[in-house]
Amino acid sequence: MVFNQEAQLLSSAQAEFPQVFPKDGWLEHDPETIWQDVVRLSCEAIKKAKLKPEKIAGLGISNQRETTIIWDKATGEPIHSAIVWQDQRTMNICERWLEEGLEKTIQNKTGLLIAPYFSASKISWLLDNVPGARKRAENGELAFGTIETFLIWRFTKGQVHATDASNASRTMLFNIHQQDWDSELLAAFDIPASLLPKVKDNSDDFGLTAQDILGASMPIVAAAGDQHAAMFGQACFKKGMMKSTYGTGCFMLLNTGDAVVQSKHRLLATIAYRLNNRPVYALEGSIFIAGAAVQWLRDAVHLINNAKDTEKIATSIDSTDGVYLVPAFTGLGAPYWDSRARGAILGLSRDSGMQHIVRAALESVCYQCCDIWLAMQADGVTSLETLRVDGGMANNDWLMQFLADILQVPVERPKLIETTARGIAFLAGLQLGWYQSLDEITELWQNDHIFTPAMDEDTQSKLYKGWQHAVSQIRA
Repeated sequence: MVFNQEAQLLSSAQAEFPQVFPKDGWLEHDPETIWQDVVRLSCEAIKKAKLKPEKIAGLGISNQRETTIIWDKATGEPIHSAIVWQDQRTMNICERWLEEGLEKTIQNKTGLLIAPYFSASKISWLLDNVPGARKRAENGELAFGTIETFLIWRFTKGQVHATDASNASRTMLFNIHQQDWDSELLAAFDIPASLLPKVKDNSDDFGLTAQDILGASMPIVAAAGDQHAAMFGQACFKKGMMKSTYGTGCFMLLNTGDAVVQSKHRLLATIAYRLNNRPVYALEGSIFIAGAAVQWLRDAVHLINNAKDTEKIATSIDSTDGVYLVPAFTGLGAPYWDSRARGAILGLSRDSGMQHIVRAALESVCYQCCDIWLAMQADGVTSLETLRVDGGMANNDWLMQFLADILQVPVERPKLIETTARGIAFLAGLQLGWYQSLDEITELWQNDHIFTPAMDEDTQSKLYKGWQHAVSQIRA
């Protein structure tokens, strides 16, 4: 996506790329496909904007977090496919670390819980399962990175091996208090420090792209995990502001300022963003399956032809008539963190039809958000004036209204819902000197629509209790 100095979108280019499922619970991406698509689409977006490459002031990169790649420092070639954040192959590694009593130490240092979700167990698996990988890593021949680090390495032709604080905080290796890789955790997980990238601010100097890649050499001036970039794009700069992004998964981040909130209800403490070496923290609830449930309806069971069809189908009936879909296709995220749970449809009767299942899939996203909001309240969050939403599913008016009803909180949708891209554009603009302050960025944020709760509390309570019962069944 190409933005101008006023953070207005000039052009975009996008493409789906393959999701690879080698075994049950495994999910991989091809790093070469990602790299080729990023280069091709970047060139396409620049061309659509009717700009010459040399007119691009800077490049910012936002990425799905935790997805893990290890590559050869000499050749830049990955030693294995990227292991995606949703992948569950490392459950046994995580269970071993739990048995060793490491979770309290990990939570205190990183703000995270032990789960296959994070990068550390994926690194461990790669070192132990790719022939010769551990020895090569110990010899300093290999490099680890999440997607932004891999792209920075490729764009700079191996000159820069760097990540940003937000992505580092999702590895289960980064001490969010000391703002550095944690030597005690590296030793506990047997991960060589030589694998790891340098950690920079979100707005920082990440090197120059090689001239022959995009048609001109461009400074890489920003990097951030997708949820952190979305929070920045939603201008959630004040303590107590919260955003929720609806993409493949759903991620709710609450700004907690300069304080790390250690959750007692299985939520995560994370770095929201870091500027001038000063971190701002967030309390996060992570839902593994949101938009991916709609993909499943379309691609696996063929109940819909297009994701946009779901809104019309949901409004065609008054309720699901007691049907609940629990989309635990890759386990359950916050606040359950149950890697072994699997999806189910419950409450079916002879009258149940396709439309009930489709609506139940949409409702499941809202119920999972309610799980997280209640956990935040139990952690001491007393009030929430509004929830700012973004991501592709935020276009669905019916879904956003149901979300407001179930949460009993106003839901605010901005004019540009691609706030992840806009957030990284804001971060890039700070590094380029386009913006002088966060207040200046706040003024650029524009509201599109506010969805206010309209459901009575008794109905809301009954529906949510049905959801809780459905979750209990699949966990049992």
